[in-house]
Amino acid sequence: MKNLIKAIILLAFISLIFILLCNFWVVYYTRPYNFFSINNLPSNDVALVLGTSKKTEKGKENLFFKYRMEATARLFKEGKIKYIILSGNNDSRYYNEPLDMKKALLNLGVPENVMTLDYAGFRTFDSVVRCKQVFNQDNFTVISQNFHNARALYIARHEGISAISFAAQDVPDGYSLRTLVREYLARPKAVLDVHILRPNTDVTSNNEIFKR
Repeated sequence: MKNLIKAIILLAFISLIFILLCNFWVVYYTRPYNFFSINNLPSNDVALVLGTSKKTEKGKENLFFKYRMEATARLFKEGKIKYIILSGNNDSRYYNEPLDMKKALLNLGVPENVMTLDYAGFRTFDSVVRCKQVFNQDNFTVISQNFHNARALYIARHEGISAISFAAQDVPDGYSLRTLVREYLARPKAVLDVHILRPNTDVTSNNEIFKR
């Protein structure tokens, strides 16, 4: 029994060290490619906007979504991007992140003809890989919050993509602790996905699930 407890403690310790090291490495590796100032951001023809839900679980406005859309519209109007790929989850006819993003950007003055919707961006890994293999882009600007950009850039750079990112306005401290904790755990998963697991990504289709 004592040996089992020791093994569990050792495993937990190793897991904790792995998580900490992965988080440090992902942030450190991608730091040169993540921009906070629009004036310093290099221009790119294409932006990849990573999806999130329009509303929180309590039905309130999701600030992650709001700030990403505002950042995207601003970059377009400032001439930092010309075309926009909106990549998100559309796993049922009742949930459509790309379409929600499109509607929000239309309301912010972005023309419809510059937007392309990726309906199979179920995970960040999928969004990045599909941007290259489905939409034939290997040089683009990722738009999301700073904490999310690091993981997306890590994936992109290891998939042979010359990606940079722009950090949308962050949410207030304490707004979504669960999101930050989830991201802290998602970075080690991204490292494993890139180097070991190589998860399957649908790169053959891009179909919207319509409401009937």
